[in-house]
Amino acid sequence: MAQATKGPEDPATPYRVLARKYRPVDFTTLVGQEAMVRTLRNAIATGRIAHAFMLTGVRGVGKTTTARIIARALNCVGPDGTGGPTVDPCGVCDNCKAITEDRHVDVIEMDAASRTGIDDVRELIEGVRYRPVSARYKVYIIDEVHMLSEKAFNALLKTLEEPPPHVKFLFATTEIRKVPVTVLSRCQRFDLKRVPQETLVEHFGRIAQAEKVEISPEALVLLGRAADGSVRDGLSMLDQAIAHGGGVVDAAQVRDMLGLADRSRVLELFERVMRGDAPAVVAALGEMHDSGADPVVVLQDLLELTHWVTRLKVAPDAAASTADSERTQGLAMAGKLSMASLTRAWTLLLKGLQETLAAPSPLRAAEMALIRLCYVADLPSPADAIKALQNGGGVPAGAPAPVAPRGNGGGGGAAARLATQPVTAVAAQPALPAPRNFTEVVALFETRREPRLVHSLMHHVHEVRCEPGLIEFRPEPKAPADLAPRLSELLSQWTGRRWIASVSSAEGKPTLTQQKVAKADDLRSSAENNELVLAILKTFPGAKLDSVRRKGEQTSMLSGLGDFTAEEPPPAEEYPADDDIPESEY
Repeated sequence: MAQATKGPEDPATPYRVLARKYRPVDFTTLVGQEAMVRTLRNAIATGRIAHAFMLTGVRGVGKTTTARIIARALNCVGPDGTGGPTVDPCGVCDNCKAITEDRHVDVIEMDAASRTGIDDVRELIEGVRYRPVSARYKVYIIDEVHMLSEKAFNALLKTLEEPPPHVKFLFATTEIRKVPVTVLSRCQRFDLKRVPQETLVEHFGRIAQAEKVEISPEALVLLGRAADGSVRDGLSMLDQAIAHGGGVVDAAQVRDMLGLADRSRVLELFERVMRGDAPAVVAALGEMHDSGADPVVVLQDLLELTHWVTRLKVAPDAAASTADSERTQGLAMAGKLSMASLTRAWTLLLKGLQETLAAPSPLRAAEMALIRLCYVADLPSPADAIKALQNGGGVPAGAPAPVAPRGNGGGGGAAARLATQPVTAVAAQPALPAPRNFTEVVALFETRREPRLVHSLMHHVHEVRCEPGLIEFRPEPKAPADLAPRLSELLSQWTGRRWIASVSSAEGKPTLTQQKVAKADDLRSSAENNELVLAILKTFPGAKLDSVRRKGEQTSMLSGLGDFTAEEPPPAEEYPADDDIPESEY
């Protein structure tokens, strides 16, 4: 870790911010990049040092710092001046001191954001051919390399592919996708990850102790969370917090400084939103805004809380690292809220955050987003709503009971209105008994005056499976293309329950017409062998058996197929012959 400078009580020494004062100077003080450090250590120790490195990652994770550490490791000569490249620079030789103080003539840093043109790269390439003045390697550190122009990249390609042995290139960028593939293929790439929150909290705690600053653990957690994986951002906020608190930093000061809402108040707001208590939600958001909370940050906290509760629902062990009271409250919410409610809340909060960021009044946009969530938080899922409507308008079993909030608002009221409004089609006529088999299905269509569907079911459909609520069949080419959805729709409408009609590739049974013919043949054969019939035919020469019908059999297309339920069947002549139906009707 870098040596601390004199304190602010010395007027001759300007104050150095913490991000510069505690900037790592070797691999041992680099925070949160253990995998990359291990690779670089092994490469330097074995002499397998690439000629170009590409360091990428979000802002403040140590890209430029790592490049300077590599430059020191490559050029360190040791305290006695006889050493070679090392994974642990001595920090006392002339090269180490000059590189640390940014004044070494052979370590050239270039900001590609301000020097983007081909002329700047030509100047760099011109200096590559000259050997280093005092160092072992001439090192070029190019920060924000993605800002170079296309011509500048093309001019650099040849030199980057075959540089002189005394030259090393170190590139840093936050936008790796903007770097041409031709450049990436010539570099050894290292992705610096976001520093974990726990590592940041420990690091900030050590720095606060070195600065002799009293800071509460909760304040450190808030700073670590707000840093979002960036060491530099976190140290800048810690610097501001120390100045804000005058040497003593607590959680309230950090929240006030960052415009954060109290965690307990966010939990309470989340509970009210999911309960559908719109008036209480608007009042709570107003109080938080008056106390300095940013509406955008409040929505971000609610999104984070929604994700946390959802994780607790699918993996309760995720709460092991949180405080006892917060863990208990989170597990209770996860137990009460359904997964559908949580995923719906995530979607609406995310949309509300986008609207709040773009709105001229963030507070009003945030209020509208939370009110909208209040009114849909307790709505049943689409499946539960359909089931409720099919059951005549009752609240579906297992659905959360709607809560009537104050002020005639809230999600409970919306859910209650949806559940108590009956559907006219369902209430207009009583539901018919559900058919028990395929023959009863056809009989129901015959009763409901659907001759063309009855014709198709009789002549062009092979039953595969049929039970209450389900029909599976194999249609012939002449069957209507929309037969399955029409069966499902009409049966669901007539019986008041959901029916699924699906097409199968299985062979299935013979069509009802084929079954009827087969049964008629069996009945005729039985009649022809009947003793009474034989006696009649013998008594009356020239007599013949014209037709055979069971006693009491009704005249319908289903005659001879066994028992079925059919009330007042239409005359048989209503059903056209197969040849009389135009092809357009199928």
